[in-house]
Amino acid sequence: MKRRFLMIPALAAVVLGAGAAYAVATGDDDATERPVTGAALERAGAIALDHVGGGRVTGSEAGDEQGAYEIEVTRSDGSQVDVHLDASFQVLGTEDDGAGEDD
Repeated sequence: MKRRFLMIPALAAVVLGAGAAYAVATGDDDATERPVTGAALERAGAIALDHVGGGRVTGSEAGDEQGAYEIEVTRSDGSQVDVHLDASFQVLGTEDDGAGEDD
């Protein structure tokens, strides 16, 4: 009977480890995303809005794989664009609704 109780935590560890490995392999990093905040959000948001010609900031991420800041802008027509900036707030490029780099 004791073996059965020891196997349950071991099995749980294997399942959790497999889930973590899957998340890493598929690039699912939602759990580690950090929003841009404070003065950095204000500055990055203003630059992103100017770069795409207006809209509203609807999301942000600090330190993503494309740069220091990612600012999600929703345009008046409902379309979305991600603006990627470096640590000096220079625009690195944009990604339009997942269509790929256009800058």
